[in-house]
Amino acid sequence: MLACFVDEPERVTAVQMDRWCRDFDNWGICDTACFHLFDRTSFAWDKARQWSKSPSEFIKRAGFALMASLVAHDKSARDLQFLALLPLIEEGARDERNFVKKAVNWALRTIGKHSLILNKAAVTTAKRLAASKEAAPRWVGKDALRELASPKVRARLTR
Repeated sequence: MLACFVDEPERVTAVQMDRWCRDFDNWGICDTACFHLFDRTSFAWDKARQWSKSPSEFIKRAGFALMASLVAHDKSARDLQFLALLPLIEEGARDERNFVKKAVNWALRTIGKHSLILNKAAVTTAKRLAASKEAAPRWVGKDALRELASPKVRARLTR
């Protein structure tokens, strides 16, 4: 975990990210690496997309944790970049594994709180998921909707 705080993002390689990611065995290390190091690398967007499709539980979680982290730290990112992640989130919501679906939910909620445009798109995605016959996407959608459609979030975004 300490390495996540002392490594220099500009010196991190794609190979290093993949190697570390393969060793993740718990959500704490996974999320810390994504939120404090990986999201500041030039490979972050590509790795988020790539890892979100992995069959491995913690690699897949890393993909969605990285998406959530990019919302917080990539100040140059445009709404279109985040909109492009919503189909991956919708697909990832089908994964019933707890650590994955919670990261999918985190990514959806974080994107939806970034701007009014993203909120509208995330709420639409969340409604579609909430209407699913499958339990995992339904949980992701309903949980995200509670926050994204709340008066508090809407008020903050309209300011």
